[in-house]
Amino acid sequence: MGYTLAEKIIMKNTGKKSVTPGELLNVNVDRVMVHDIFAPFVVEKFREMGFEKVWNPDKIVFVYDHLVPTSFIEDFRHHKIGDDFAREQNIKAVHRSDGVCHQLMPELRYVVPGQVVFGTDSHTTTYGAIGAFSTGIGYTEMAAIFGTGELWIKVPPTLKFIINGDLPKGVYAKDIILRILGDIGADGATYKAMEFTGSTIDGLSISSRMTLSNMAVEAGAKVGVIAPDEKTFAFSGVDGNKYQDLKSDHDAGYEKVFTYDASTLKPVVACPSNVDNISDVEQLYGTKIDQGFIGSCTNGRLEDLEIAAEILKGRKIAPFTRLIVTPASRSIYAEAVKKGIIGILVEAGAIMNPPSCGLCCGRSGGIVSDGEKVIATNNRNFLGRMGSPKSEIFLASPATVAAAVLEGKIVNPRKYLSDD
Repeated sequence: MGYTLAEKIIMKNTGKKSVTPGELLNVNVDRVMVHDIFAPFVVEKFREMGFEKVWNPDKIVFVYDHLVPTSFIEDFRHHKIGDDFAREQNIKAVHRSDGVCHQLMPELRYVVPGQVVFGTDSHTTTYGAIGAFSTGIGYTEMAAIFGTGELWIKVPPTLKFIINGDLPKGVYAKDIILRILGDIGADGATYKAMEFTGSTIDGLSISSRMTLSNMAVEAGAKVGVIAPDEKTFAFSGVDGNKYQDLKSDHDAGYEKVFTYDASTLKPVVACPSNVDNISDVEQLYGTKIDQGFIGSCTNGRLEDLEIAAEILKGRKIAPFTRLIVTPASRSIYAEAVKKGIIGILVEAGAIMNPPSCGLCCGRSGGIVSDGEKVIATNNRNFLGRMGSPKSEIFLASPATVAAAVLEGKIVNPRKYLSDD
């Protein structure tokens, strides 16, 4: 019996000749990320545990993304504690307002294929898109890693998702992962690895693959992995010859295999207030929308902004409708400005927010009020996630969001897309 990709990464990290799903073992941590919300709590626990020095300051990354720009007076406390600790421990990788942590970690090559990485955020699963074993943990666990460089894990069983074929017009990675979530449910992969493979996945960009891995946690998954290929090696700046074995064996053992024909997929929407409450856009046609949001660690990348710009170019968003756009990183924002994308969005009526988590976590920049409906590209539509608990959140692709704000209601984005 061979091994899955997740098992192979663990074996590579630990030097073990074999692993078994359910086995408990310690892994050597290659990199960790702490964002500003949890920085004070990690530091407090680190000191409570009696540690004085972190195990390796070069392997720790601080990202201030949830509380930027600061919206409440107490927000500054998080940044000050993080800065003071970084100075004390000689941690040099501190990013202030450079973008969302899950974009920055792979974009800045803090994570590369085959690594084991942890972060104080559930969507740390994103880095599985480049072939890393990455997952979110709490601040107590992070404090322990700060002191020891190790963490125990349970080897997860793997669910394999094979998607083959060409995606129809108007269907994107977001539609794929929402369809999967609708099929297996929000608890369908609890403490399991989700592995995505097939010709459709091969054809996706790294950005689109990150959308899939990002939302694996919405099914409860420990990790959401994709075997690295030439696209990955170029993105990560590594020598692919060193990673040729970083893929599942043909006789690997899977708990279950799911197969999809990409040509049958449609634009879909996750309806309030669960990510697995999936409907085709056609079933929701005409549902009134007050606000659209394009951004987050799920869909705030350059290709997402380009898709929205294609639909919004030369058009105006509907009266009494708002559109908030938040690029996922400073570099994405700069590139979108250079390519004229931001100009198109602003001309259409979009409000631009600085690169951050912002509206996705309901902290700032466009929170919604009682009775309002928002259609958004982020990963969660829980009650109160983006403002009032009496608001409703629909999750969709950037194309579906852009089309919705043009008409002030949910429509099929295909009508606004060219056939090219």
